[in-house]
Amino acid sequence: MINTENIMNRLSGKTVFITGASNGIGKASALAFAREGCRLVLCARNVARLEETAAEARALGAETYVFPLDVRDRAAVKRAVAELPDVWSTVDILVNNAGLARGFENFPDNLEDDWEEMVDTNVKGLLYVTKALLTGMIGSGGDCHILNIGSLAGVAAYPKGAVYCATKAAVRTLSDGLRMDLVDKSIRVTNIQPGMVETGFSVTRFHGDRQKAADFYHGIRPLTAEDVADAVVYAASRPPHVQICEITLTPTHQSSSTVVYRKG
Repeated sequence: MINTENIMNRLSGKTVFITGASNGIGKASALAFAREGCRLVLCARNVARLEETAAEARALGAETYVFPLDVRDRAAVKRAVAELPDVWSTVDILVNNAGLARGFENFPDNLEDDWEEMVDTNVKGLLYVTKALLTGMIGSGGDCHILNIGSLAGVAAYPKGAVYCATKAAVRTLSDGLRMDLVDKSIRVTNIQPGMVETGFSVTRFHGDRQKAADFYHGIRPLTAEDVADAVVYAASRPPHVQICEITLTPTHQSSSTVVYRKG
């Protein structure tokens, strides 16, 4: 039985840095950590929606610092981290959430611009943010945690998603390698791998076509952003000597990337 009081005791007062916090899993994670008494550093490209997340977090009693950031911009990431106010500069938990899928076609029909956006965001952006924060996390001497939002797509590829799947396989491998390189530090690394989650993800994938996005979830009850946020908080709230290396979660009627039961 999970002792929720212990979860709050372990997380309360910790500073959590979340990328892509304007919506979806990033927003849900921010609000979940806010309920546990955490302080939040939130960034995203969409400033208006980011401010909405911040307002909801503050309504829950969380101290919150927000700023716009495109994780694809290496110089901007370095500058943003270097310019964090002193009271926000010690980060205990990093949630690398910023990521996206673009396009759903057979490989020969892919748009190269879609490849660039996925690789730059899902892989390079994660690397830039992690590297920028890692020196401070190591130097803090405290118990720190890096949580990467991967995907079931990183476990096994599926048709029409080769490049997206490749980026999430990279997240999985990077998480494993980072855990090895930090084995002598008090820093844990967790890869969260959700299956089908209904957020704005599919609208982005289908370039704004909301009907195609809705059809993708037809006949199945998908995970919600809050379901994934629960897994994030669970992993982050284990005792310091316990490292959850990987969590894979799917809807009940999804058993793999390609095996899904749809009612009707």
